[in-house]
Amino acid sequence: EPLDPVRYLTNRSTGKMGFALAKMARRRGAEVLLITGPNYLTLPRNDIRIITVSSAREMYEAVMDNFEDYHVIIKAAAVADFRPKDILAEKIKKADGTYLLELEQNPDILKELGKKKGERILVGFAAETSSLMEHAEAKLREKNLDLIVANDVTQPGAGFGVDTNIVRIIDSRGKVRNLPLLTKDEVADIVLDQVLKIIKKRKRTEAWPTNW
Repeated sequence: EPLDPVRYLTNRSTGKMGFALAKMARRRGAEVLLITGPNYLTLPRNDIRIITVSSAREMYEAVMDNFEDYHVIIKAAAVADFRPKDILAEKIKKADGTYLLELEQNPDILKELGKKKGERILVGFAAETSSLMEHAEAKLREKNLDLIVANDVTQPGAGFGVDTNIVRIIDSRGKVRNLPLLTKDEVADIVLDQVLKIIKKRKRTEAWPTNW
């Protein structure tokens, strides 16, 4: 989130999990749109459509403009909850004393998708530092998700900027699958397996679109 022409607010997420999901979904033959923030990663395949955004509001607009064209939405991006209320036109100069920064809330992309998803499958992620299951289960309910992938970023190998993860996958019935330390590609494959299980179950029990 830009603060002035030089500085910005961000978090430690690198986008590696989202890129792994895009790569593994395309490998299975899915039509993939990857909406990503600024990063230093290499596009996992040249046949993946990509939209790059630089702020939470831009990501919100890109998601809302495109989600209706897709059957499954997996939101792995660690989008900023807040942004500076005012973006300054000139660099903030060093000065003695305290600089007060006023923030305002960004749109909640996942919550909005939960309201509008219809028959689509919606998967969210929860990166936590404490009370992992409590926070993940609350997010699953409050945002009307079909699955949530939760990880404790304080665990070695499960934080930001690494190629591995340790996650728990929770479905809308509260069933939990605990995964050991795996590569992010391996985690992505298992998440996609869970999505396919939901699709197959719904096909058997509901009138789903014939092109699924």
